[in-house]
Amino acid sequence: MSKLLRTFAFPASALGLLATLAAGFWLRAQDPDRSTFRVKVDMVVLGFTVTDTKGKYVNGLKPKDFKIYEDELPQKLATFAEGDRPPQQVLDSGETRPLHAATAPGAGSGGAPDPGIVDLRTETTGTNIFVLFDTSNYMYRGFVYASDAIADFIRGLDRADSIAVYTYSRNLSRSVPLNRDRVLAINGLRRAVAGDDSALYNALLLTLRDAAKVPGRKVVIVFSNGPDNASMVAPDDVRAVAEDEGIPIYVISTSEVTKDPISSSIFKRISTTTGGKSYFAKTWQKQVEAFESIREDLGNSYTVTYYPQPNPNEGFRKIRVDLTAEAMRKFKVRSRPGYRPQRGF
Repeated sequence: MSKLLRTFAFPASALGLLATLAAGFWLRAQDPDRSTFRVKVDMVVLGFTVTDTKGKYVNGLKPKDFKIYEDELPQKLATFAEGDRPPQQVLDSGETRPLHAATAPGAGSGGAPDPGIVDLRTETTGTNIFVLFDTSNYMYRGFVYASDAIADFIRGLDRADSIAVYTYSRNLSRSVPLNRDRVLAINGLRRAVAGDDSALYNALLLTLRDAAKVPGRKVVIVFSNGPDNASMVAPDDVRAVAEDEGIPIYVISTSEVTKDPISSSIFKRISTTTGGKSYFAKTWQKQVEAFESIREDLGNSYTVTYYPQPNPNEGFRKIRVDLTAEAMRKFKVRSRPGYRPQRGF
């Protein structure tokens, strides 16, 4: 492994990161005897889906088929990926080619990476999935069925995807750290037991902090069976962090919408503003269908990265994805609405 990849590291701060993927890393100078130097890079990772007028996913689009705007400023794409395929470098022509060290975004003509280049060859392959499973008192009924639905979801993931299994009641338990071992993930899931109050928003904030440390594409899937009755943080504060980090949140709730309208409204708002989805699945079969829908959503999404154009706006920056072809103007694009830029370390 090259010195570049050995020394590559992303910062652990979640609240300070706020939607842009900021990374400090060391690059080798042209003269190998010279000392290395540190460069800070700000990069936005944006995931989105495109559906037609009948709600079916639109696949096979290329970078030239859409334009990304940030506060109405057009952005130049650095990389592009569809589903769980490896990211491709986006050329000035709009075409793509495999992302190698010599052809990483901004690489020099001589093959050596330019200062400010993040090597994404392995870091963004697949999706990093954090499952947050409710093990509070609300889960005494249907606990085994819920565990089975999550296990089926894990088994069906793409080989390139990584999975972390977290459980929560009053406290968060990191049962299985992020990995690609499906057996390990399911065994950790099976060890969970139900009990105690529910501090969902505390646990979700901690999960987002962990996810923010991971480069590339990531999502959080919350399986909840009831309202939060023990958190110290407000749901809107958690939503803002997720929105600014660019981490979609999918929520599967086993509660009926009419019986818990407050939690239902919060779940819908959190998922919508982060580019995720919410499901209200009272029966085991509906829970399985919800996980299948999420898996399909992940497999049919697009992920792009770009380095933002100069922008004086230090507040919330709006992101818009436009389809360029007239025939696709009626199609629906679902993505997060924007982010707040990092203010520095």
